[in-house]
Amino acid sequence: MAPIGEWVEDEFLQRASHALFSEDGTWLVDPVDGGYVDGLENVVGIVQLLDRHNRDCAAIADRLGVPYHVIPRTRLGPFEFLPVRLKRHWREVALWWADERVLVCGDAVGTVGYFRAGGERLGVHPLLRLRPPRLDIHPEVILCGHGPGVFDGADAALREALSTARRRIPQQFVAAVRAWRRRPRSR
Repeated sequence: MAPIGEWVEDEFLQRASHALFSEDGTWLVDPVDGGYVDGLENVVGIVQLLDRHNRDCAAIADRLGVPYHVIPRTRLGPFEFLPVRLKRHWREVALWWADERVLVCGDAVGTVGYFRAGGERLGVHPLLRLRPPRLDIHPEVILCGHGPGVFDGADAALREALSTARRRIPQQFVAAVRAWRRRPRSR
């Protein structure tokens, strides 16, 4: 398995943060500040994959004194960045770590109930289903911005999610409504 760490917040959105342990140090991707951050060694940078995924990226980068990369387009360490959407109202790239065959997405794909349709293990974001991103890679691991990652059969899950995104829009809508109704409510 690739050298990674993953933390999923216990909330409806299930925001996930990731640490990628490379030869040049630890990279944090779309982190939410939690106790795990301070225990990490040799953090060399923070990466934000989606324009609106500010989360705690800037605060963590400032506290740790490391660079903060927002929607990078050029190579950083061992990582390449693939365009997901680069439009005015949606700017997102996916991180591709070719040597480890790890794909990290902010919002393009996720494993939470409101992303998935029917029996999907991985779903395309509801607002991207009509025109899903083109990701011509073959990952062994997929880390999502929402929900736990996919650590087995990742390539097949990605192919299925992308190729069936449009035709499963009605199923995904029903799944999203069900997930919304089951969400924990604060009192």
